[in-house]
Amino acid sequence: MSHAEADHDTRRSRQWLAGEARGAGVDRDRLLELGAAMAALTAAADEREPVAVAPAPVGVDPGIAKPLPPDLLRPLDTNAEMRWTALAGQGYVVPNDRFFVRNHTVTPHLDADTWRLRLFGTGLRGAPTRDAPVEFGLDDLRRLPAEESTALLECAGNGRRYFAEQQDDPAPGVAWGLGGVGVARWRGVRLGTVLRLAGLRDDAVDVMPEGLDPDYVTGGVNLGRVRRPLPIAKALDDVLLAYEMNGEPLPADHGFPVRVVVPGWIGISSIKWVGPVEVSTTPLFSPWNTRFYRMFGPGHPAEGTVLGAQPVKSAFELAWDARVPAGAELLLRGRSWSGNGPIDRVEVDTGDGWRPADLVAADRGGPWQRWTARWRPPAPGRYTVRARATDTTGTTQPDRATPNTLAYLFDGIVHHPITAL
Repeated sequence: MSHAEADHDTRRSRQWLAGEARGAGVDRDRLLELGAAMAALTAAADEREPVAVAPAPVGVDPGIAKPLPPDLLRPLDTNAEMRWTALAGQGYVVPNDRFFVRNHTVTPHLDADTWRLRLFGTGLRGAPTRDAPVEFGLDDLRRLPAEESTALLECAGNGRRYFAEQQDDPAPGVAWGLGGVGVARWRGVRLGTVLRLAGLRDDAVDVMPEGLDPDYVTGGVNLGRVRRPLPIAKALDDVLLAYEMNGEPLPADHGFPVRVVVPGWIGISSIKWVGPVEVSTTPLFSPWNTRFYRMFGPGHPAEGTVLGAQPVKSAFELAWDARVPAGAELLLRGRSWSGNGPIDRVEVDTGDGWRPADLVAADRGGPWQRWTARWRPPAPGRYTVRARATDTTGTTQPDRATPNTLAYLFDGIVHHPITAL
């Protein structure tokens, strides 16, 4: 069975359209109606309307828990984008204080002593129910064999603002630059270990973790808590139930006390503040794999298509419209990454054609690749620098990204302005 996200979502989409869905996804006929009028899409307001948050449970404060220093993070409603200048000199991983925040509602503040991971469903022996699940506390997880994974997480809308700014394509939703991405060292226990301890059946097919943040309400409809299914093959492979981030307990905004980390898949799959986990012998669906996180618009069928892997991207560790001295040598630094595999090469253009960047050898084969390029602005004035990467599959960033209605998966070459003084 394939572990690839696109393969899984394609298979599940076919089953859903054939009426084989189980779970609170979107009614098939309703989605087809929406697809017929996708140019005026309003029902998928996750990306187009202000979020209406259901009444928050006790212990929840509005917004984001951690400080948002303007030199580290750029607030975007209940989200926060990392500033790329904040990575200069920070090493390979992104420190917790500047790691991006993606919230569908608000950050909950949970009690680690009373928190429980609750597994239920037909995919477990005895078919425990949501009301009578198999439970694990945080101490139970810490007593199990721990593993560490250096993994990249990225929002599917990362780079969305450039659809509008560079291509004049409509871009509804959170206006991410390129800072909705980060690499961290995650420590925890494998999801597969916990599933087996809970009594995993041989015929289980899907696992659906659910967050403990407030219900998501959009268009007057309460869609419940954020949740998204995984195939059992992926769940048993490299998925982590993480309780530490970069050597510290998970911060509140990043999933305390426990989150799911799904390497190689789009960020929505790595559910934060995980609590209930459904394990099923039949395919599972939710609004987050039927209504949202799908590609709609020209070239896509009415019901949309799956997102697939995150595309190749590159970013400079440089302020937007940075001021630099004319005539002085400048060391440009940046990072490139791809959901298809490691980065093979990076090129930089400072206005006089593409030339190879120097790759940091220690990063080869990792989730992202640091690089440098030297440049001397010849005279005062406005310049544009560009970077493009090619991954080990041979995929290179295009000049323009292919537009889609919800403005996902931007992969175009970003034109980064610089002023030499």
